[in-house]
Amino acid sequence: MFKWTPGRLFWKLLLALWISMILSIAGVATYFQLTGHAPPPPPGMARIGVMPVAPLVSGGIAILITGLALAWYLSRPLQHLRWALRQMAEGRLDTRVQPLMGRRSDEIVDLAQDFDRMAVQLQQLTESRKILLHDISHELRSPLTRIQAAIGLLRQDPTQNDAMISRIERESERLDALIEELLTLHRMEAGEAVRERVDVVELLYAIAEDADFEARASSRSVTIEGSGQFVANVNGDLIYRAFENVIRNAVKFSPEGATVEIRCRITNDGRLLETVVGDRGPGVPEDMLEVIFQPFTRVEGGQPVHGVGLGLAITRRAIEMHGGRVSASLRTGGGLEVLLTLPLQPES
Repeated sequence: MFKWTPGRLFWKLLLALWISMILSIAGVATYFQLTGHAPPPPPGMARIGVMPVAPLVSGGIAILITGLALAWYLSRPLQHLRWALRQMAEGRLDTRVQPLMGRRSDEIVDLAQDFDRMAVQLQQLTESRKILLHDISHELRSPLTRIQAAIGLLRQDPTQNDAMISRIERESERLDALIEELLTLHRMEAGEAVRERVDVVELLYAIAEDADFEARASSRSVTIEGSGQFVANVNGDLIYRAFENVIRNAVKFSPEGATVEIRCRITNDGRLLETVVGDRGPGVPEDMLEVIFQPFTRVEGGQPVHGVGLGLAITRRAIEMHGGRVSASLRTGGGLEVLLTLPLQPES
């Protein structure tokens, strides 16, 4: 629990007020000495030089009371902040300092509000990291467990050699893909993004062409509508993966014979690219439209689809690194639509 005690700032403020009073009195006394026109004191009143003692004593008491109040008023909230910083340093991320400020309304309270906002963000970030580490350990353990099971079955029955080796290869590929996606997330978190000038519309057409070629093998198709050029200063690899993840995700969840539709348009006087990717898959529950962009999210009751659960998380992070936004909505007639907006320059 916080307990206020007078600190160095308190005594410094009090001393500064006393020095200002002494300098004021010295200035008045000097003026009287130089001019020779000191005010006549009442009869019988003691004096120090030309200055009566009574005003000096009353002024000293007044400045003492005022100084104590002002020094307490200014130093106490700063000690609150110091206490809160120590609590944060000890790992108590739920510490908040604004409730300790009472009804104050000044710049120190503004600082306390900024501190609390920082504390909230740190707490959310720490909690999300803990969840992410838990999910990563679970995702890594699952294929490793299946590999160990395949090795055990192979030892028990060597005649299953081909089947078990194939299973081990699949799980090894899954592990490799998961580690690659995690490394991508780490590079984005670390800000490792070399930018270059890229025509994003041309890039979208290339992704759509490749996705359509692969989708036709499973009786699906991909179409794209849009024209013009949108040459932006971006990291080409990250933007490519961001759009590719959404488009391939739409293809995987689309039923046979369905078409994934991509629409892109340049708005805001050529400064913004809006891209919509729509499918006719099963969609997601409305309360999960935001959750699906978090790592390792699984939709309950969804059809089994191979993947590591990081594609949409990488998409959002990559687009937001470039100042854009990603959101999902349910499509009229069934399916899902993902809207990606990308500005020419990232937001400050």
